[in-house]
Amino acid sequence: MTVEIDTLFRSFTYKGLSLKNRIVMAPMTRGMAPDGIPGAPNAAYYARRAAHEVGLILSEGTVIDRPASRNLPGIPFFHGDAALAGWKGVIEAVHAEGGKMGPQIWHTGSTRGGDWEPEVPVESPSGLVGPNDPRGVAMSKADIEATIAAFAASAKAAKDLGFDVAELHGAHGYLIDQFFWAGTNLRDDHWGGKTIEERSRFAVAVIKAVRAAVGPDFPIILRLSQWKQQDYGVKLAADPAEMERWLTPLVEAGVDILHCSQRRFWEPEFPEIDGEEGLNFAGWAKKITGVPTISVGSVGLSGEFLAAFGGESSTVTPLDNLVRRMAAEEFDLIAVGRAILSDYAWAEKVKRGAVDELKGFDPASLGQLL
Repeated sequence: MTVEIDTLFRSFTYKGLSLKNRIVMAPMTRGMAPDGIPGAPNAAYYARRAAHEVGLILSEGTVIDRPASRNLPGIPFFHGDAALAGWKGVIEAVHAEGGKMGPQIWHTGSTRGGDWEPEVPVESPSGLVGPNDPRGVAMSKADIEATIAAFAASAKAAKDLGFDVAELHGAHGYLIDQFFWAGTNLRDDHWGGKTIEERSRFAVAVIKAVRAAVGPDFPIILRLSQWKQQDYGVKLAADPAEMERWLTPLVEAGVDILHCSQRRFWEPEFPEIDGEEGLNFAGWAKKITGVPTISVGSVGLSGEFLAAFGGESSTVTPLDNLVRRMAAEEFDLIAVGRAILSDYAWAEKVKRGAVDELKGFDPASLGQLL
């Protein structure tokens, strides 16, 4: 192993989380949990990655106890006795292989996952899926309070089941992100507002409720993005000062690690400030808040991940840029999605320098649980 690659395989310890290396399996929607209940195939899928050097596994998005919290029928629940028993089997299988894991706790808001529709109307801050695009219903204050409680209940269940961490999904135009975004949050009550700080109150309330439910020592990760699936060009924070006003209250509410989603991890977040080699989203988030960050976005592959859903494959690309940035401690952990989806031994191959054995991304992987 070269000294450079060894950068990815340093241990990481922060508060209650201790990892053998810096590689995270990114959350990837699989939609293969019949009736919302994960089973033996799901457990084996995650355990294979744990057995092949992935430091931390983050599950696919798994939804809270709300009537329309998912936008595809095979998305797993993280509530109810049957689903939680299934997740117990998953974490036991991962731990048996020496791995660490957390569920990604999710509410899809008013987003569409295809032609499937839930049995009740979808919910969002203002009954919009995007700017001037009505869908479903605006949440009442009682809906909001119940949703906050449901996030906390799922996080508490994760701790009780023996997971090592929990991640809240606050990115990509889903429910929490719909509160952040001025284009989908038109509310004139406590849960809305003209500034990012005001529109962050829902996320702050969720984080505080989760922290109260899991106690002071259980690690909480929050996934965030500037871009939305509804509009790739959106930026919640136009500059570092606005990003500080957005992120600081979230960390103060109880977040331990920020998972900063980009379509391409090497792109500077504020190129007009940083220049070509400037900090990415995770780099700025770490600089602003001081907490550890996870970067993500097309690691080791030629194409970005959204194109994968259109059937686009990707070829292997060098990891030099990643290694250099991690050596400089721009961010602390790196999440890898499609490369690990197509090759469960990706991290192990990287560790032993077997670059010629790495596989590109095959879109067929999206339809398999291997």
